[in-house]
Amino acid sequence: MSKARKPTANVSGLTFDALVLSIRGVDEELAAQAGRAVNVSLTLRNWLIGCYIVEYEQRGADRAQYGKRLLAKLSIRLTGLGISRTEERELRRYRQFYQTYPHIREALTPELTKHLASPERSPSIPIRESTPPEIGFTGKELIASFSFSHIAELLAIEEPFKRSFYEIECARGNWGVRELKRQIASLYFERSNLSRDKTKLAGLAQANAEQGEPRLAIRDPYIFEFLGLKSREVMSESHLEDQLLDKLQEFLLELGHGFCFEARQKRILIGDSHGFIDLVFYHRVLKCHVLIELKLQAFSHENIGQINTYVSWYSKNVMTDGDNPPVGILLCTQKDHALVEYALAGMDNKLFVSKYQLHLPDREQLQRELERTLKEDS
Repeated sequence: MSKARKPTANVSGLTFDALVLSIRGVDEELAAQAGRAVNVSLTLRNWLIGCYIVEYEQRGADRAQYGKRLLAKLSIRLTGLGISRTEERELRRYRQFYQTYPHIREALTPELTKHLASPERSPSIPIRESTPPEIGFTGKELIASFSFSHIAELLAIEEPFKRSFYEIECARGNWGVRELKRQIASLYFERSNLSRDKTKLAGLAQANAEQGEPRLAIRDPYIFEFLGLKSREVMSESHLEDQLLDKLQEFLLELGHGFCFEARQKRILIGDSHGFIDLVFYHRVLKCHVLIELKLQAFSHENIGQINTYVSWYSKNVMTDGDNPPVGILLCTQKDHALVEYALAGMDNKLFVSKYQLHLPDREQLQRELERTLKEDS
C-alpha cells in the first residue's frame, strides 16, 4: 500500500549524493515489490483455504461424519502438519473471507485456478452479503491494495457499504493496519454520514492518518508465520533494543537466583489481537513465570497496562497447579535514565514484598544494569 521512492534512472553527471539517493530508491522500490508479492501469495492462500472449506461443507463425500466439529478437527490435523495459522478461529476467518469476497477468484492465475475443487463452477451464494462489484474493489485490486491483516479488520464489519467505505478510504490514505483499526474505532463511517461537509471531514481524517510502510509489512504476524520466520527475527524495534535484550537476558541468567530462560518475543493471542512479550523466564525457586517488557521510551500508564494484561493472561492460560502467580517487569529507558516497574495483576502486594523480592532483582539493581548497558552502546 505504500508509495516507495522511485529509483533514479538518469546517471549522467552522477554525484555522490545522487548515488546514495539512487541506491536508496531502488532498495525501497524492490523491498516494496517483495512485500507486495508475499502479501498477495498469503492472501490468495487464505482465500483458497476458505474456498476448500466451503466446497467440502457443501459437497464433501464424508462431510456428515464431521458436521459442526469440522473446523476443530481440521485445525488439529493441519496444525499437526506444521501449517501456520490454521487454528479454528483462523479457518473460520478464511471461510468468511471466501464468502465475503468471492470475486477474488478473478485474481487467480491459471496455475492457481487448477487448485480449485470446482474451477468451472461459480462461487456459491455467500452466506454473508458482499459489496456490489460496482461499488467495491475488483478481486485484483483488493489483493494488490491490502495485506491480509487489513482484510481481517474489514471482515469484522458486517454491513457491506460500511466495509466498502473503509476499503476506499484505507486505500486512498495508504493506511497501515493500526490506522485502519483506529479509524474504525473512532466511528469515521458514522461521523461521515452525520457530517454536512463530508469532503472536509475526509480531508481532516486523511491528514491525521498514519501511513503504512513497505518494510513494516514483513512484521505482519500473518506474513512472518507464512514465511516460517520466528518472531524474534522480525519484531525487534531496533538494533539497540535487541542489544539491550541480549544483555538483560544474560544478566538475569548470571544472577544465579533461579531464572530459567523460556522465550524471546513470545507471541500470545488475546481475543483477536497478538501480543509479543520481550522475554519470558520461569523462576525455579519462586515457581512462577517472570515476564519482561522493554520500552525505549519514557514510562506511561499504557505500558504498565500492557504488561499487566500479559501477566493476567499468563495467570489464566499458562499457570498450572503448584505455580505461583506470574510477575511482570516493565523496563522503560529514556537516554541514560531507566525506570523499573513491577506488574502484580491479581497478586497480594504483601506476598510480593515478603517472598518475591527475596529472589528477584530490585529496581535499583535493574536500573543500574540498564543504564550501564545504555552507556556502553551509546
